[in-house]
Amino acid sequence: MSKLISTELLDQKARIVDAPIKRKVEVDRTFELPRALYATTVGCYLGFLAITATAFGNPGLIIPMVIFAFFIVAGFAIPTIWTRLKPEHKSVAKSSSRFASEGVMTHTGRLTARDATIQMLILPVLIVLWGLAVVMIAATV
Repeated sequence: MSKLISTELLDQKARIVDAPIKRKVEVDRTFELPRALYATTVGCYLGFLAITATAFGNPGLIIPMVIFAFFIVAGFAIPTIWTRLKPEHKSVAKSSSRFASEGVMTHTGRLTARDATIQMLILPVLIVLWGLAVVMIAATV
C-alpha cells in the first residue's frame, strides 16, 4: 500500500550529502581476446551458410541466405565499432602472442589461451560439423 508522507516528516528524516565524485572508469570492451578468434568464429558461421547454400542450392534460398549472412556480419561488426567508441577508445585487443602467453581473465579465474580458444570456438565448429552432417545425410537419402 502507498502512504502519503508529509514534507515536514521528510525534512526531519532527510540526510543531505554531497554529490558523488565522478571517477573515470576504465572499460575494456575487447574482452581480452585477439581479433583472430572473432574472425574464425565469423568464418565458421559463414562457412555453415556456404555449405548449406551449396548443398541445397535453390533460387528461393538466395534472399534468406543473404539476410543470414548480413546478420552474422552485423552481429560482429557492430560490437567491433562499439570497442572503438570514445572516450574508452584506449583499450586494444590482445595480440595473438600476448594472448598465448597471458591467457584471459574470466569471472572464475584465469584461463589459458588453449582453454579460452576451445570455449570460444566449440559452438561455431560444431555448427559447421552439423552442417556437413546434414548435407551428407541429405546426399545419401
